[in-house]
Amino acid sequence: MHIETVIKRPLVTEKALAQKEWRNVYSFVVDKRAAKGVIRSAVEQLFKVHVTHINTTIIRGKDKRVGRSVGRRPNFKKATVELKEGEKIEIFEGV
Repeated sequence: MHIETVIKRPLVTEKALAQKEWRNVYSFVVDKRAAKGVIRSAVEQLFKVHVTHINTTIIRGKDKRVGRSVGRRPNFKKATVELKEGEKIEIFEGV
């Protein structure tokens, strides 16, 4: 698995931004097949930081309705990555 395909996008929500300020933790949407070791190496190589801790979870898709038709959002895997003290990822700083 290539490191460019492991991390799909940053997860920018109110809770994720609060964790960034409070605990130096960043959230990403990652490939469902990616293991913690692969995620750690991808973050360290792409952003030139040192990862201290990783948590992963599968977020289940919600059912959505528009009128009578019912759809479903897809499931995705979320990784919360804690960085070494004093380090930060620049893509989140403009948010």
